[in-house]
Amino acid sequence: MSEITRPELTEQEQIRREKLARLQDAGQNPYEIVHYDQTHHAKEIIDDFEALDQKTVSIAGRMVSRRVMGKASFAHMLDGSGQIQLYVSRDGIGEEAYAAFKQYDIGDIIGARGFVFKTKTGEVSVHVTELTLLSKSLKPLPEKFHGLTNQDLKYRQRYVDMIIDPDVKDVFVKRSKIIAAIREFLDGRGYLEVDTPILQTLEIGASARPFKTHHNTLDIDMYLRIETELYLKRLIVGGMERVYEAGRIFRNEGMDTRHNPEFTSVETYQAYADYKEIMCLVEELYDFVAKKVTGSTKVMYQNQEIDLTAPWPRLTMAEAVKKFTGIDTAAWKTDEEARGVLTEKNVHFENGATKGDCLVALFEEFVEEKLVQPHFIYDYPVEVSPLAKRKKDDPMFTERFEFFCCGGELGNAFSELNDPIDQRERFEKQVIARRAQGFTEAEIDEDFVNALEYGMPPTGGLGFGLDRLVMLLTDSASIRDVLLFPTMKPLG
Repeated sequence: MSEITRPELTEQEQIRREKLARLQDAGQNPYEIVHYDQTHHAKEIIDDFEALDQKTVSIAGRMVSRRVMGKASFAHMLDGSGQIQLYVSRDGIGEEAYAAFKQYDIGDIIGARGFVFKTKTGEVSVHVTELTLLSKSLKPLPEKFHGLTNQDLKYRQRYVDMIIDPDVKDVFVKRSKIIAAIREFLDGRGYLEVDTPILQTLEIGASARPFKTHHNTLDIDMYLRIETELYLKRLIVGGMERVYEAGRIFRNEGMDTRHNPEFTSVETYQAYADYKEIMCLVEELYDFVAKKVTGSTKVMYQNQEIDLTAPWPRLTMAEAVKKFTGIDTAAWKTDEEARGVLTEKNVHFENGATKGDCLVALFEEFVEEKLVQPHFIYDYPVEVSPLAKRKKDDPMFTERFEFFCCGGELGNAFSELNDPIDQRERFEKQVIARRAQGFTEAEIDEDFVNALEYGMPPTGGLGFGLDRLVMLLTDSASIRDVLLFPTMKPLG
């Protein structure tokens, strides 16, 4: 049997373990404490000082600084709400307890009971009368002024980064508020939140590579979901007229500042609505969430003011390409002519690319990055929209839109395809194309087609990345900055 190698301890880590051993030998093992009566938090005491002045409080948190001055000391405690100063003296807690306090280390979790007062410099503090070591920190915190300077380490040790840099924790507090605001908005409009399967038996759905696993009991391969769409639309068939899900999605693809293999999406479906109604829903949702979380529809993102105030500009994809490139794609008569234009512009395209494929390629190459303020781009080619309803007056396009901001896509929506015959034909083309690309196990979701054959009402659907919305509202340049524990390659 191979031995397990333990990390080598630094001198400071060894000293802290020796302190712990002495406490344990004296019958004072801090890890055995299971409860502390915490009556207040730091921010509450500071904000309500007038009411709490000279009142007794019990607080608990991490000691992040200490200044020993003989018979008295000042320290700062960090709890879930912020920092507060402690005044600890030999006279206040007793000689033995004060001697023990001087052996505490920065990073230790402590409980403090005492009365609230202000120092001569006007800082709200707690005059400690009783002190308890609740948990021993065996590793020293990084020096506060520099914090974690290695970005990779900041992501790997988010728990340390949050202790050192309060702005980091604020991002995730705001993320939680954004999720709550989305739920409040949708719940208030009659949407029902549901849960659909994460483990699925088919490699089907969005154009993305799934993570594959194996279920031992059933002895079948399964896939982590790459979208929630098809199950949510089954619920529309079943009579739930407004549903949504906020949940984890998994895509086995590249990683960059806007992509992580594991991310959170929000999808909504509304019976008897079309994509233009969903455009209005998006504007109202972003207006509501921005005001709720930031107090305004104007937010700063990477040194530029972004105005989320409705209405947002609306352009068809063809109009957007013509506006930014001068190319009139509507004038193309053949696929060959379209491919010729892309060749002239040095834009990559796949073999057999159609006019629709070429339109999308031009948009992605020349237009998307220029959409800094929020825009709706609508009427997408049918080739790239296998689940969207065709436009009645132009069946080469679909009633689909995406919305863009800060040079990137934030979400996707359409009038849902509810024609089971058309849906089967599109699925067949999609599966053939995916198998040609190497996705040999791609199949048609026969159960979804079966559901459509029972009849699905006209429906408007929306999907958007929660993480990208959080990036926008927290002025975060990378998706890793808004994920508590982003996907990382193991060390070593």
